[in-house]
Amino acid sequence: MKRSKYRPSPLESRPARIAMAAAVLVAAGALVVTFVSSGGKGTADAATSPDQFVPIQKVRPGVRPPKPSAAGSTGRFTVDCGTNGIGKFSPDNPVAQPGIKNGAEHVHDFVGNRAITANSSNADLDASGTTCRNGDKSSYFWPVVRIDKTVRGNNRIQQALAQTQPMIACPSVRDRLPAVPVSARNTVDRLLNDLDRLEADADKRMAASYGRIDPTLNNQILGTLRVRRATLIKDISATIADAGDNRPGLVSLVDCDVSYDGMHASMHSAAHTASITAGQVANPQVQCPTVRDKLPGVPDRALSEVNRNLDELDRQISEADERLVTTRGQGGPAFIDNAILGPLRAKRVAVLDRIATAIGRQAARPRDLEGLAACTVNQAPGDRAAGTPPTSSSTPAGPAVLPEPQGPNLELPGNTGGIVRPAKVLIEYRGNATSKVVPMPKFLRALTGDAKPTSRGPANARAAWTCSGFADRLSDRYPICPAGSRVQRVHDFPGCWDGRNIDSDNHRKHVAFADKVTGACPQGFRAIPQLRITISYDLPRDVQLKGQYALDSFPEENHNPFSDHDDFINVNSVRTMQRIAACINRGKNCS
Repeated sequence: MKRSKYRPSPLESRPARIAMAAAVLVAAGALVVTFVSSGGKGTADAATSPDQFVPIQKVRPGVRPPKPSAAGSTGRFTVDCGTNGIGKFSPDNPVAQPGIKNGAEHVHDFVGNRAITANSSNADLDASGTTCRNGDKSSYFWPVVRIDKTVRGNNRIQQALAQTQPMIACPSVRDRLPAVPVSARNTVDRLLNDLDRLEADADKRMAASYGRIDPTLNNQILGTLRVRRATLIKDISATIADAGDNRPGLVSLVDCDVSYDGMHASMHSAAHTASITAGQVANPQVQCPTVRDKLPGVPDRALSEVNRNLDELDRQISEADERLVTTRGQGGPAFIDNAILGPLRAKRVAVLDRIATAIGRQAARPRDLEGLAACTVNQAPGDRAAGTPPTSSSTPAGPAVLPEPQGPNLELPGNTGGIVRPAKVLIEYRGNATSKVVPMPKFLRALTGDAKPTSRGPANARAAWTCSGFADRLSDRYPICPAGSRVQRVHDFPGCWDGRNIDSDNHRKHVAFADKVTGACPQGFRAIPQLRITISYDLPRDVQLKGQYALDSFPEENHNPFSDHDDFINVNSVRTMQRIAACINRGKNCS
């Protein structure tokens, strides 16, 4: 992934949310996008100010579920996956930014699948353990909520944005490819180089928005880039298939995004870093050299064996990542080296030797593959002294410039303060008002809401905030709840599926929301169990009244409540998903 030219300084305190109004981004030359608000300011301006908080009683009731017809499905299936008691936190987003480490730039709560990272394959997910009581290995994740009582200068975000060159960030295709047949190697390399040129050209076009946020330009550039990348990636897939191997599924790698990473360079404070005690870190991950992009063209007779072993390398990393989560805090300083990295290296040596041998039977044996065996762990607990600035982590794809989450509060630039653990997480699958549901396919990806309504426009953003006891109203602002009521986020996912694809080039087109009035799916789509996740928090009332809680977010969003979002990968077994659909279609309540 391409990152900003700026290298981060030490962390600073998160800006207090009672800070700036829409004029901040306007003054920096930003476009302010108008949307129809359920009670907010009517702008998606990335500024968090007092009017971003609203007493829930002042939000108009507006949630009116469609009335079920006789042909509808009215059942409900609930899943208990806990509230992230194992502490699986990560700034990865495996759905929206697959293959991009730290792509979210903010921390997510994860429940369900214990091994998932940005690089997890479907086989890795299927082999993982889970926090769900019924064995559901699906992954459910959303941005954390923090309480932060610190104060900042009103112009911090404006200054940071004014010094930032927005850049294009794309998932790497090179290190996600299967073994490339000898006869396809030259063509695939040429197409990969064409992908690089497309990204470089898009980056040059981004110079027109230096120092400001321009969603119209962003979407023009990204839309053109998506179309062209889709064509090239389809050509890569077809070239590999035509040469005799299976067609690889690469559609998840098509979509790119605009990165404002450079804002971090102006949002750091050495003083704040010095106050952080190194300790708990967000979901430490194993970092291994990539192998797929280092292989030569593979002889046809060796393809199946090489691909099996490449998949085995992925599973080994996934298993090690899961162990990092489940053994956190165990052993002494050498535990990770002796219990995780040492055994992993030995396993990788054996697999890399099998790959070299398989190729060597038909062609020249690759040399020095064993040099790719050793792995490290990013941010192992205790590997950084208190007060030491986070350094750029090195990944096989190149140096990243974003800091890792640091300290007991898992803080990132602009996202600081104590994380509030949910009091309750309710995961439920629901029916469709007009038809029966069909089981959703295994490994279906879906998301709801939009993490970037400021830089990409608010078309996909959804009001998600409410209070317990006020289910008939949702707000695009942070709610202030009456005494005894919990702050809630209600995330409804698309309940319609195109019947063919588990992902699409923008991670949205393969699924759709049912009609708000009738509940019917769009033409060509069929109803699936519709996922709803309700996250409840016990937040002190004075914190609510003072506007001292907010979402983690991308830097340009500045904790905009309208940037709330949620992501999901279905790893239910086929049998379990059939049971879920049957329960819903019979009108039962099951778990």
